Amino acid sequence: MNFNFKDQRAFISGSTSGIGYAITKSLASLGCEVILNGRTQDSVNKAVTKLCQEVPGTICSGLVCDFAKAEQVDALVGTLEGIDILVNNVGIYTDQDFFETSVEQWNNQWQVNVMSGMRLSKALLPSMLEKNYGRILFISSECAVLTPSNLLAYSVTKTALLGLSKGLSGLTKESKVTVNALLPGSTLTEGAEKFLEAVAEKTGKSADQVEKEFFVTDRPNSLIQRFETVQEIADAAVFLCSPSASAINGAALRVDGGSIGGLF
Repeated sequence: MNFNFKDQRAFISGSTSGIGYAITKSLASLGCEVILNGRTQDSVNKAVTKLCQEVPGTICSGLVCDFAKAEQVDALVGTLEGIDILVNNVGIYTDQDFFETSVEQWNNQWQVNVMSGMRLSKALLPSMLEKNYGRILFISSECAVLTPSNLLAYSVTKTALLGLSKGLSGLTKESKVTVNALLPGSTLTEGAEKFLEAVAEKTGKSADQVEKEFFVTDRPNSLIQRFETVQEIADAAVFLCSPSASAINGAALRVDGGSIGGLF
């Protein structure tokens, strides 16, 4: 397996915490130069400091960009050069009833979750094709297929990423550039941990019990019946970004613990 990322440069959107940070840390530990991204300078500074402590000797930096703001996206795109790996990870969601979700909330999720990846890919794919090497990875979700009613807007954006990824892969024909998508299942990010703690406090149950009940009621088809770790998602992402994944292009890889079901 070739996991040598020396002399490669990666940009990971939404990477100051959660899955994005885990992917960034894994790439950095394998010799890749990494550029983190967050919405505030404070979050970026803290993430860069943390990464340098956890991966001594890593070459890393951070860029601030709120992908809901067009002017910030324009500024970011203009600064990115020499990128070999693009991980489109940034995402937001609203957990609420369809009839209570405003048009503005739909638009915000579309801009951040879908248009961020479109704009970054449009800016960086030409240089990858020119040098005949590159990796673009979209972080989708099990919700792209499950489409829970309380996450309908989010789910629609994650489904759109699959179409965008597949379409872009067609532009890489006969090159050494690949474009793929990853579909994580329910993952124990910082946000998920806070959710479990809040429900546990409200109901008087333990966090473990709340987790078990979540998979009985919300994700009954999950085969592992637990939250995945961010590292489990990062491991799959790193593989798709590696030289060893050279024959995988236009794919949507499920790392969902079996929650989606089906043969394909």
